Amino acid sequence: MVIGYIGLGKMGKNMATRIMGKGYEVFGFDANEDARKFGEKEGLRVFSSIAEMAKRLSAPRIVWIMVPHNSVSYVLENLTTHLSEGDFIIDGGNSFYKDSVRRSKELNAKGIKFLDVGVSGGPGGAKNGSCLMVGGAKEDYKKFEPLFRDLSVEGGYGYMGSSGAGHFVKMIHNGIEYGMMQSLAEGFTILKNSEFNLRLENIADLYNHGSVIESRLAGWLKEAFEEFDEDMEGVSGIVGKSGEGEWTSATAKEMAVAVPVIDASVKFRIDSIKNPSYTGKLLSAIRNIFGGHKA
Repeated sequence: MVIGYIGLGKMGKNMATRIMGKGYEVFGFDANEDARKFGEKEGLRVFSSIAEMAKRLSAPRIVWIMVPHNSVSYVLENLTTHLSEGDFIIDGGNSFYKDSVRRSKELNAKGIKFLDVGVSGGPGGAKNGSCLMVGGAKEDYKKFEPLFRDLSVEGGYGYMGSSGAGHFVKMIHNGIEYGMMQSLAEGFTILKNSEFNLRLENIADLYNHGSVIESRLAGWLKEAFEEFDEDMEGVSGIVGKSGEGEWTSATAKEMAVAVPVIDASVKFRIDSIKNPSYTGKLLSAIRNIFGGHKA
């Protein structure tokens, strides 16, 4: 199987090299020259434009898009003019699910098939096996099930439902992630301010051995303490965000579902711009460890 990959950033480059190791031939494109050079170094056939890459793919073309959600429309606009009826587009980025529903209808009207795939696990997961949440036509999911299996950890992929369902489930995943991270960071801020001379790194490690809150997030917090020390010197107390938490809050409001924990975690990140804190530093550090985000 030959796959075109648009977006060779932190996630895309690792996913592309992973499936190359599984025997797939990968054509790649990225607007960033350094990303293209990295792809070439890893053995991808890298092209200087979307048009050139699309023309080299044989029908039915398969193109996986792995770009930020605010770049998807631009990529599709440039890509679809070079595709034909029966070709496939897979959006593996963090697109808003309503956009994916709309895009599916627009592409299907042109005879182009579309799958939306929520990808979790960060760059490390992209390299060693991600968790994939797939939306779209069931027959299209079945067609690409071997690809999803090869990209994921064992048991780490599944069909969520019709178009938009994959990105919807991933959006809720990220909303949950916001709340879990917030609780973890707040708890460790209390530990740091206690009267006891506690080793936070040791506690994070201990929590991750058989406790009720054992988790990858607790493990990443331990790694954050190793990387930045317990005082988090040089780490920003202003917490970055990519939109999915806010989308989750807004969607819950539309459904009249109360989500006070997620709402509060979203508000904390917004407020951290004016009120950076140690809790914010912990959140920034965890995001750096699992996602490569700037700390």
